[in-house]
Amino acid sequence: MNARGALGRYGEDLAARLLTEAGMTVLERNWRCRAGEIDIVARDGDAVVVCEVKARRAGCFEHPMEAVTPVKADRLRRLAEIWLDRHGGPPPGGVRIDLVGVILPRRGAPVTEHVRGVA
Repeated sequence: MNARGALGRYGEDLAARLLTEAGMTVLERNWRCRAGEIDIVARDGDAVVVCEVKARRAGCFEHPMEAVTPVKADRLRRLAEIWLDRHGGPPPGGVRIDLVGVILPRRGAPVTEHVRGVA
């Protein structure tokens, strides 16, 4: 695994822990189909959460939250529809798309930010 892949994996591990600590249940990680990949699928009460994870090293010019463009948001909605279709349809609480941003400073603990309902 290259450095970028290791950073992404570490960010996803932190995000999964953050979601679990917030009371969610992680259902799947790195779910793939022909249309793309969902980093984390979780359950939050009676809702399904499709979570995009973006990890960056401190000092990068782009904040992780800026990485979800309208095009990316459309793709996440399409992936959520496919996932639901393959897993029995929408739950009673509906579907939400969240983003977890992870910033890794040169020193100290990583900084995580969870934004609900980004798309």
